[in-house]
Amino acid sequence: MNSKEIAFFAGGCFWCTEAVVQRLKGVVKVESGYMGGFIKNPAYREVCAGTTGHTEGIRVEFDSNLISYHELLTVFFATHDPTTLNRQQNDIGTQYRSSIFYTTEEQIIIASSLIKELQNSTFDDPIVTELLPEVPFYKAEEEHRNYYNDNEQQPYCSYIISPKIQKLKQNFKHLLKVYD
Repeated sequence: MNSKEIAFFAGGCFWCTEAVVQRLKGVVKVESGYMGGFIKNPAYREVCAGTTGHTEGIRVEFDSNLISYHELLTVFFATHDPTTLNRQQNDIGTQYRSSIFYTTEEQIIIASSLIKELQNSTFDDPIVTELLPEVPFYKAEEEHRNYYNDNEQQPYCSYIISPKIQKLKQNFKHLLKVYD
């Protein structure tokens, strides 16, 4: 049985989401890019200007024998604010909206169920995460790929992404990759 699956998430700046998900066991590959817009092959400047309809997101290739889609979603919801519309901290605009682009019927069932569970147990404000079918994914430019790992001391990384990584290490130690 093939245990390789694909997932797509958008939780604000793709540098943040990429950095978090890269650290999870069973994650084979993470790519930053753009989804959900109305032009082909958008560029970062266009997306940031809010003129393309795209959101910054990630494409995740994972081994479902090592990490489940539910576990990926649990981390996704714990490391961004799914209750803020078109915003994550100081990043404001539709390109920073919270979205899940499902690739299978099973994924939409799991995501819908978890959203309902989290709404009833964890979040007081309504969860505004979009739940949409998969649409074309356009890879981000090279300078945006693996951004946190290559620029950890950059101020945005230090103040915005590093706390997410710390939260991940504290709350999801059992899901982290083991490094030598």
